Amino acid sequence: MKQKPRNVSRVFGANLRLARRLWPSQISSEQAKALEELCRNYGITVSAGDLRLLDGKWYVNHSGLIRLAIRRRCLGIRVEPVQQFCDSSSNRWVFKATVYKSPGSRGFVGYGDADPSNISSMVHGAEMRVAETRAVNRALRKAYGIGLCSVEELGSPRPSVANQSNQNAPSANGNNGHQNGRPRLRDRLCLLIRQHRLDTSLVKAYAADYCGTSTLRDASREQVEAFINHLTERASNDREALLCHLNSYPKQEETTK
Repeated sequence: MKQKPRNVSRVFGANLRLARRLWPSQISSEQAKALEELCRNYGITVSAGDLRLLDGKWYVNHSGLIRLAIRRRCLGIRVEPVQQFCDSSSNRWVFKATVYKSPGSRGFVGYGDADPSNISSMVHGAEMRVAETRAVNRALRKAYGIGLCSVEELGSPRPSVANQSNQNAPSANGNNGHQNGRPRLRDRLCLLIRQHRLDTSLVKAYAADYCGTSTLRDASREQVEAFINHLTERASNDREALLCHLNSYPKQEETTK
């Protein structure tokens, strides 16, 4: 069901303001127009964590696509491995996903593949889950006519030889535990949790849900950075609402390594 024009304008305005705060130097008139179309046609919004802006391009994410399927009353999704293209010994997986929009639907098919060469090093060992997620995302995008690529479908960028050398070399400025003079994402998240007195396990559960992954550890660097920006925004603007949202997740005991 489409929203009324006045509601769309209000939602779009709120999301455009949030997008300009999260990505102040990347929102052009073209990107603002694309955001308005996504809000109007699909109900996909920045405020719900459905979208990311990476290198000046909009990307939808897994959780945003799932929420869209729920809003459109998707009948179901069937996922199965394509055995002839899978090789567990080399962590190479291919999945087929079929989205059924209604009881009479013949299904919309999408395929997803993953192996150590086309995923982030942060999720090595989780190739099967990445392949399954990519298959579901592609099937959902096809079913609902979304031309945006999803964040989870992005492959791992291949660093140049010079970049690899710089990464392996010891830091010249003495920033141990930092990257390019800035705190690492983990340190930024820990600082944010302490600053706003948030529950660590609940934040991790929220982060995994926001990134569309099983655990925070499975999320890519870009996803974690987007979540930190999102959490900063919510904690600064309305901490009480954020606490209510965090308390909707089941609390898990922290494990000691």
